[in-house]
Amino acid sequence: MTPVLIDSNVLLDILTADPRWKDWSASALTAVADHARIVINPIIFAEISVGYDHIEDLEEALPLEFIEREPLPYEAAFLAGKVFLAYRRRGGQKTSPLPDFFIGAHASVMGYRLLTRDPKHYRTYFPKVNMIAPE
Repeated sequence: MTPVLIDSNVLLDILTADPRWKDWSASALTAVADHARIVINPIIFAEISVGYDHIEDLEEALPLEFIEREPLPYEAAFLAGKVFLAYRRRGGQKTSPLPDFFIGAHASVMGYRLLTRDPKHYRTYFPKVNMIAPE
């Protein structure tokens, strides 16, 4: 089965016991974990790290036997830059590429599915990425 890149919002929902999204995120993650490799990248790791004082605590929360870590491919970084340019041309105000651009580009160049609860920007800029998201 195709690997699944897990967006930081899904992991944060679970790790912070978000009252609105924890159940959906936990169920979705469990469902894909039964049949696919679960992957994160350094961008996702960085977004989650803000809730931890020590890297060891974060590593314990994201055990390697359950969640694989992959580097961000250079092709994904290039694509994230191109998507950022499209975003700016559409009137986007941010002055540097958004983390979601790197995450979406990683899923896109590797052919991974993406588990996210916030698919709006991903669908806009990465329409070919197969997403697992709430309806």
